[in-house]
Amino acid sequence: MGAGATAVMSIWSVYFYTTFCGLTPIEATGIFGIARLLDAIWSPLVGHLSDNLADTWIGRKFGRRRFFLLIALPLLPCFAAIWVSGQSYLYYLSTFVFFELLYASVLIPYETLAAEMTPDYKKKATFAGARILTAQTSAIVAAILPAVIASVMSQSGGSSEPARTFYFLGMQWASVLSAETFMIMGAIYAGLLVAAILFTYLFTWERSPSELAKQPQAPRSMLGVFVKLYTDLLSTLRIRAFRLHLGIYLGGYISQDIYNVAFTYFIVFAIAGTGGAASSLTAMMFFAQLISVACFIPLIVRIHPGGAYRVASSVYAVAILTMLVLAFFLPGQALAWMLIPVLIAGLGRGGLNYIPWNTYNYMADVDEIVTGRRREGVFAGVMTFIRKTAQAGAVALAGVLLEAGGFLSGSKQQSSQAVSTIIWLLAAGPLLVLALGFLVSLRFKLSAATHDMLMSEIARFKAGQPTPASAETKAVVEDLTGWPYEELWGKNNVGYRPRAAT
Repeated sequence: MGAGATAVMSIWSVYFYTTFCGLTPIEATGIFGIARLLDAIWSPLVGHLSDNLADTWIGRKFGRRRFFLLIALPLLPCFAAIWVSGQSYLYYLSTFVFFELLYASVLIPYETLAAEMTPDYKKKATFAGARILTAQTSAIVAAILPAVIASVMSQSGGSSEPARTFYFLGMQWASVLSAETFMIMGAIYAGLLVAAILFTYLFTWERSPSELAKQPQAPRSMLGVFVKLYTDLLSTLRIRAFRLHLGIYLGGYISQDIYNVAFTYFIVFAIAGTGGAASSLTAMMFFAQLISVACFIPLIVRIHPGGAYRVASSVYAVAILTMLVLAFFLPGQALAWMLIPVLIAGLGRGGLNYIPWNTYNYMADVDEIVTGRRREGVFAGVMTFIRKTAQAGAVALAGVLLEAGGFLSGSKQQSSQAVSTIIWLLAAGPLLVLALGFLVSLRFKLSAATHDMLMSEIARFKAGQPTPASAETKAVVEDLTGWPYEELWGKNNVGYRPRAAT
């Protein structure tokens, strides 16, 4: 659901709004901004609610995480409503925002399920790999589905619109894009989303109610709920492993955000390519990312996440540097050679996409030994909030830099200054962010071995043994948490109403 629906909207919605709905580019992109602002507020709240739903009969009967998947099922067809042409701006704003908030209501609890389903390090890595593999596949489908539908409609005479050309995997698709194309796409994807969430609900599970009953109860007053919410959100940053994890997460994803903004401009204006060539190359990169995720699933089990991140970021950096060399030294031949660095970039990006979401599954374990509680939902909410905020800032900054560099919207020719700005934005921006993430990864010590030590110490605390098993274990736990061992298991002020184990 996540990668597929997000890819459909990010690739096609602005084009749909401006071509078939009568919206201006400012109105179309403004819908994104308003939705992201509301979502940034909603996502942490959903995380808090899912963490505390076990205190209610609904949570005990349907699950505190999976209940959100269940209530989303009859609402997911709203995705099709986004793709109805000829409506007002308020209609498009409302349908888009509603789906974004519904999407967050599913995604935040869903992100906790791998940690809920098993404490085992290898199984969590496998779950995360299955998730990202499916996500990469759905993103590829999202990129090409409208063109396939339009091609079928064109061949069957189902549309009278003038044909337009699209490129995918080096092939030219003679197709007709119409409002009906997107309406059909919306209906197909709405059905796929329902199937995906139903499948997930039926074949996942959560911790037992008896285990959750040992945790402190949530406050009942409205004021207490909001105090707990914001206290918990800020408290996640007091966990050292999570702070380092965020550095790795943002380093990998923001570098891709900047690259995505600049890549099409780079192909068209820096190396005299076409939009079709950029589309085809992007599709090939998605396929390489899919292969990369499959490779990193066993790799991350063999080497710790920090080492795997350094491998992925180095591969991605080599690809970007190669593009830079081609643009400056072989501009006339760069397009012919561009497939090589694009495939290499995909191999690096796949790892960068997979590693943070694999590592996230272990953050609640580190937090548990500090607080004595399970707060997967809070961590998922914080990750989503920070990710969306950082992404919006990175994309906005890229736009400011392009305009400051002299880029002219709508112009088929750009000045040498603008072209240089595009090249350096594609190269310097991602490389700088990757370098920061690389440095953070050097300090990130979570691995299969250290996670085993962490889980054994949690078991000792639960058994009423407040002393470490060994000096080595004590050092590992203190490094992961950032707290003295004597202040663990609720003997601190992390989060709302901390409680020492009894």
